[in-house]
Amino acid sequence: MAGDAADIPTNFNRSYFPDDFIFGTATSAYQIEGASNISGKGPSVWDTFTHEYPGIFFMIRDKSNGDVAVDFYHRYQEDIRNVKNMGFNAFRFSISWSRVIPSGRRREGINEEGIEFYNRVINETIKQGLQPFVTIFHWDTPQALEDKYGGFLSPNIVRDYREYADLLFERFGDRVKYWMTFNEPWALSGFAYDDGLFAPGRCSSWVNDQCRAGNSATEPYIVAHNLLLSHSSAVHIYRKNCQKTQNGKIGITLFTFWFEPLSNRAADIKASKTALDFMFGLWMDPLTYGRYPRTVQDLVGNKLLSFTDEETQLLRESYDFIGLQYYTSYYAKPNALVDPDRIRYKTDSNITETPYDYGGNLIGPQAYSPWFYIYPKGIRHLLNYTKDRYNNPIIYITENGVDNLNDETQSIEEALKDEFRIDYYRKHMWNTLGSLKDYNVNVKGYFAWSYLDNFEWNIGYTSRFGLYYVDYKNNLTRIAKNSAIWFTKFLNPSN
Repeated sequence: MAGDAADIPTNFNRSYFPDDFIFGTATSAYQIEGASNISGKGPSVWDTFTHEYPGIFFMIRDKSNGDVAVDFYHRYQEDIRNVKNMGFNAFRFSISWSRVIPSGRRREGINEEGIEFYNRVINETIKQGLQPFVTIFHWDTPQALEDKYGGFLSPNIVRDYREYADLLFERFGDRVKYWMTFNEPWALSGFAYDDGLFAPGRCSSWVNDQCRAGNSATEPYIVAHNLLLSHSSAVHIYRKNCQKTQNGKIGITLFTFWFEPLSNRAADIKASKTALDFMFGLWMDPLTYGRYPRTVQDLVGNKLLSFTDEETQLLRESYDFIGLQYYTSYYAKPNALVDPDRIRYKTDSNITETPYDYGGNLIGPQAYSPWFYIYPKGIRHLLNYTKDRYNNPIIYITENGVDNLNDETQSIEEALKDEFRIDYYRKHMWNTLGSLKDYNVNVKGYFAWSYLDNFEWNIGYTSRFGLYYVDYKNNLTRIAKNSAIWFTKFLNPSN
C-alpha cells in the first residue's frame, strides 16, 4: 500500500481494518469537564495557572480557563451517546487527580463524590457499548502537591502518584481494562518546565520572562525522571495486585514528531535520529530497556539522573501497550550555533528542527496551531520505526487529529464544513493501515482527537479540534461537523 492520497480507495472504510481493530475518540478531564470547584474537587495546577499567577495568565491566548470548559461534568451522558452514535467502539478520557483526592495524598482523604462521578462516566460508557480507555494523569497535578514539595520536581511524587493510581485500580478496575499512566510526558516536562507555557509555568527567565522560577537546563530532566519512576511504580502495583484478577492492560501515551533528515547527507540523517532520541527515545528506551538512549546520555551528561538497579528492573518492559500520539513532522539538521550561556533541554540535542526544506518549501500545509504541519506519511514512518527499535510492541494511536482557527466571524453552517479534517483523517488512517498490512506493525486501534471542541491549553478556545462543534455563545450546544458525519459513514459502511 502506498501512502499518497491518490492511492486511497473511494470506498475506504473500517472494513479494511481487522474486525478487532478499535476505533475511538479521545478527551481529557481539564479540557472538557468544567465543574472546577464543586462536589469536593480540589484545585489543580491548571486552575492556578489560568487564574492566579501574575502575568502567566496572559500566556493563555484568549485569557480563558477550564472552569466550565464544555461542561462534560453535567453533559457526559449526551456526549458519550454522541460518541456511540458515530459508530466508535471506545472512548478515551482522563481522571482528575484532585477531583478524587483533593489534597493529592490518598492517606489524607478521598473525595467520594469524585469517585462516584467517574463511576457514572464509566458505567455510561460501557452501557453505550464503548470500551473505556482511561488516562490516569493528563497534566493536572493537584495544586496541594505543587505547594507541598514542587510536584513532579520531587521524588515524593512517586509514592503519591502510585497510591492515587492504586485507588483507581481498586475502584474502577473491575470495568476498566485499558489504563494509561501518563499522557504525553514529553509535553509536561518540556512545555511546563522548559518553555513555561504549561502549568505550573516554570522555566529560565531568559527563555520566558513571565516564568516566576525554574531552570530550563535541568528541571525537564528531573521531571522526566520522576514521571518515569511514577509510571513504573504504578505499573508494578497494578501487575502485582490487580492484573490477574481484573484482566486488564496498562501502558502509557507518548507524543512525538516524526523527523525527516533535511537531506541525504550523513550528518542530517544522524540529526533526525538524534531528534527522535530526545523526543521519543527519552521515554521509550527506559520503558523498554531500562536506560536512557546513549545519544542522550552522551549529550546531556550528569543532568540525567541515574536509575538504581531496582529502578531499572521496574522500568524495563513496563507496559503492555504503547499509545502513540502523532500530529506532525519536521526536518532535522545539525545545529552548530548553540550559545553556551543559553542552554536548555531544547538545545541539548544540538539539532535544528525546521518545517522548511532547503528550497524553502514546507514539509506540509500548516494547521492552526503554530507547531503543526500536516505530513500523513509521518505516522507510518513512526509506526514502522517503533516496531523496529522497540520489539514490535502493541500500539494504539491514542491521539491523531487536526485543528483550525475558531473564527468568530464565521457562521456555524460554514464552521461545520470541515472537509480538510476529513482529508487529514483519511490520509492518516490509510497510512496507519499501511503499517499494519505492509510492515506487520502491531497496531490495534486509532483514536481521533477530539470528539468535540474544547479548551486547548495555552491557546485556549481559539483552536477547534473537534468532530463536534461546540457553540460557545449558545449554551455550549454540540453540533456534528461534516467530519463527524463522515466518521459515521466510515465506521458503519453497511448501514
